[in-house]
Amino acid sequence: MDLVKILVDAGRAAVGLPAAVYALSAIGLNLQFGYTGLLNFGHVASMLVGAYGLAITVDVTRDSVTGDPMAGAMWLGILVGLLLAVLLGLLMGAPTLRLRADYLAIVTIAVGEILRLVVRSRWAAPVTNGLSGLQGFADRFYELNPIPIGQYGIGTFRFDERLLWVLIVGWGLVALATLFIRRLTTSPWGRVIRAIREDEDAARSLGKNVFAYKMQSLMVGSAIGGLAGIVLAIGQQNVGPDNYLPLLTFYAFTIVILGGPGSLRGPIIGSVIFWFVFSFFDGVMTGAVTAGWFGDLVQATDIGPIRFALFGVGLIWLMTSRPQGIFGKREELYFDGR
Repeated sequence: MDLVKILVDAGRAAVGLPAAVYALSAIGLNLQFGYTGLLNFGHVASMLVGAYGLAITVDVTRDSVTGDPMAGAMWLGILVGLLLAVLLGLLMGAPTLRLRADYLAIVTIAVGEILRLVVRSRWAAPVTNGLSGLQGFADRFYELNPIPIGQYGIGTFRFDERLLWVLIVGWGLVALATLFIRRLTTSPWGRVIRAIREDEDAARSLGKNVFAYKMQSLMVGSAIGGLAGIVLAIGQQNVGPDNYLPLLTFYAFTIVILGGPGSLRGPIIGSVIFWFVFSFFDGVMTGAVTAGWFGDLVQATDIGPIRFALFGVGLIWLMTSRPQGIFGKREELYFDGR
């Protein structure tokens, strides 16, 4: 087992595309859950509509002869994706935010799965290309890459120019989103959503429109989630329905809880730690199985289920021993629950 290679691969994963995407997604979810107390179990839906909004917009504007999209199609697609994510937040919140928190959780997880099944369906295939998904919609993004062709990094810790360009943009958006959330949550608006999280009735008795504030938080968080989906789609140059499973939402929740709900730095540090541990465990388990350390007890196909089981145990331990996460505050964990 090459422990150095495993550590290098884990380090690459900790700053790689998934880490940037999930940090961005967790920032949006943290606004909804950590700051406002909204249980959005379908956050992946905002990532899906953001990604498909971009891909479909570029695809439908392609010239029928040359196959090239119209000028500015990618930027229009990004705008469409963000608007769809905001609209999704509005549609999910309108019938549920006046009710108890668990109704929002039920609706959002259902919406996420319904949308995934819709885009993979046969009748939607002329637009979404069904199970095969859509590809080649971010060529313009890579044409803007100012980095010369080559490998960049130290030793085996390297990225090619395309991935490095995506990472610079992705982590740059994470930084901008963090600054935006800081500005929001330190404003009077941010103080109101914190008050709603802690005691909704008290906020209402002070004349605050609780429904409107919840809706705004849900829509802004969905927009940031949509942006995360767009970054993932551009980085992979592919969108497919099975890229947006409900599991992605629970990865994002794990990251938020690990970093600390209601913490500004939590989603970023949580994502880095999550993907480092994720990659490190995969590397160690793969090396151990290959070396025959477990004999016939554990096979290569068992690594995935074991990983998820251990992550579940780790999350349970974290919730019982340090529910506020790394940077969260214990006193900010008690939600009104309605």
